[in-house]
Amino acid sequence: MPRLYLIRHGKPASTWGGDDDDPGLDETGRAQAAAVRDWLVALPEGERPKRVTSSPLRRCRETAQPTADALGVAVEIDPIVGEIPTPATLNPTERGSWLRQVFSGTWGEIKGDLDYNEWRRDIVGSLRARGDTAVFSHYVAINAVVSQLLGEDKVLAFRPDHASITILETDGRDLTLVAKGREAVTGVL
Repeated sequence: MPRLYLIRHGKPASTWGGDDDDPGLDETGRAQAAAVRDWLVALPEGERPKRVTSSPLRRCRETAQPTADALGVAVEIDPIVGEIPTPATLNPTERGSWLRQVFSGTWGEIKGDLDYNEWRRDIVGSLRARGDTAVFSHYVAINAVVSQLLGEDKVLAFRPDHASITILETDGRDLTLVAKGREAVTGVL
């Protein structure tokens, strides 16, 4: 069955609430991106990804690029695997407190401009249609997928560390969780 590798971006140079709303990777993050590349290209031929997809945000693109280069493919940008959409009414300084509230609740409790249960179903649907792909994404988006596959309503199904690799399988109709990625030992950031 085709495999998907859902990878959280490497450690960014700054975090949400900082001066840069689209930071790239710091030195640790660049090393993590190289480690992800090395792990993925070392997989047996039948398990190695053939495509690379990334969130449009810089930290994901920079994490994805070494893998794409090693595989000889272009990075495909897909907003559906991007960050959780922040309500338009929030100013950037309020995003941190909004996210902390999101993390402590359920998908149905999230206050915002859209139906967040539908958002997570859209991500799962997008992944279901892919095969043999490395997908570079974000903490909450990865939790959207994992919680949906586990049938959980809690937003935080687990705490994927930077550059952790969650393994999924798909037959085009069903998406199955094979293994959660490495979890962070501290908070989200």
